[in-house]
Amino acid sequence: MNSQQLLYLFLSFLTLATGYAFLRYAYNVTDSLPFTQEIVLIILGTVATIFITSLLLNKQTMVEVEKEQNIKFLELKTKTYEKLLDLLEEMSLVNQFSDAKFVHLSFITHRLALVASPEVLEEYQRFLNTIQKISRDNTFKGDTVILHKALSVLTLTIRNDLLGHSASTQYSKKQLEDIIKKNSHQSSEIQND
Repeated sequence: MNSQQLLYLFLSFLTLATGYAFLRYAYNVTDSLPFTQEIVLIILGTVATIFITSLLLNKQTMVEVEKEQNIKFLELKTKTYEKLLDLLEEMSLVNQFSDAKFVHLSFITHRLALVASPEVLEEYQRFLNTIQKISRDNTFKGDTVILHKALSVLTLTIRNDLLGHSASTQYSKKQLEDIIKKNSHQSSEIQND
């Protein structure tokens, strides 16, 4: 809680306590008049209901705003990952990498820094290192298996970041890794044929 919320909470409780003390006093003073105690109780109940309702609505609004922010952040994260994977797909279709492609990959690092988890950033750096190693001669002739393996690990890390570590209840993390690596291995075999 920030200081403004604490001040609001303190003033609300002060108002409630003061109002309760006044109405309690009014209740005791008016006990000889007919129906006045009931009117005081109605007022006290109304004030308490308004106070509780305002607190609940305030909390609900905060939760809804936070939920909307989380949704927008997830959408931004998904778009960034999609752009990365689209670029990697485009790059995998060429036989040579230009310096412009490497610059583009470097700039994606900055986009990833805004939304990606530390695990994705680390895996992306490993992926960039793999690309640099296999592209020193600017060609991918026999290194597509290495590239697909590095890409499958990056994809799994991105998947875990998007869905959360407990998103898949049917498969263990090891089973998911095996499935993605198997798919990657099959696609590299098709590409080599």
